[in-house]
Amino acid sequence: MLDVSEVRAGYGAINVLWDASLQFAPGRLTAIIGPNGAGKTTLLRAIMGLLPVTAGSIRLDGARIDGTATWRMPDLGVAMIPEGRMIFRDMTVEENLVMGAFPKAQRPHVKSRLEAAYAMFPRLAERRRQLAGSLSGGEAQMVAMARGLMPDPRILIVDEPSLGLAPIVVTELFAVLARLKAEGRTIVLVEQNTAQALAVADHVYLLQGGRVVLSQPAADVELDALHARYFAV
Repeated sequence: MLDVSEVRAGYGAINVLWDASLQFAPGRLTAIIGPNGAGKTTLLRAIMGLLPVTAGSIRLDGARIDGTATWRMPDLGVAMIPEGRMIFRDMTVEENLVMGAFPKAQRPHVKSRLEAAYAMFPRLAERRRQLAGSLSGGEAQMVAMARGLMPDPRILIVDEPSLGLAPIVVTELFAVLARLKAEGRTIVLVEQNTAQALAVADHVYLLQGGRVVLSQPAADVELDALHARYFAV
């Protein structure tokens, strides 16, 4: 269980999250939605140790992890696929994937993890020797997702995977997320495509102004009512 309890975090003197509390159950896909500036990415950065937590706590299986160095998060079984892909453009597809297994404990498993990545994304197998900077947006997102899976994380955090992609690619990526959930992986998903998020999620949180304003099982969420709250001023 990943537990975020009454967390405040932000950038210097600017606080973004206000006493945010969320729980991410094992083997479930939890979607976090909300308008731009709601604090979604700030929350993910706080979980990953990229931002300091100024109040509250973040716990994994009961042990506090807020303040843990970002580079240590893979050792705890937590990996993040960032917004905007952030792949290494001057490296090949395969070199990008290998970087995902850079932690020392993961290096013996590189070969098997590459095989699993290429089975999940056959297009990447065709382009394994191609520079990542020459890929389409959808292919680059596949690289980012496959790289995030290379350390075989217990918890996979995914930030805006559909951003800027064609609908057919979005459908393909969400099918992968559904498959990963079916395999029992714990997934934290930030997504502005509410219909796609609801279709794959087990639980939904709505953030507005850095606060959690809705926490509900995805099956109980009515899309029109959600949109009314989403766009409320």
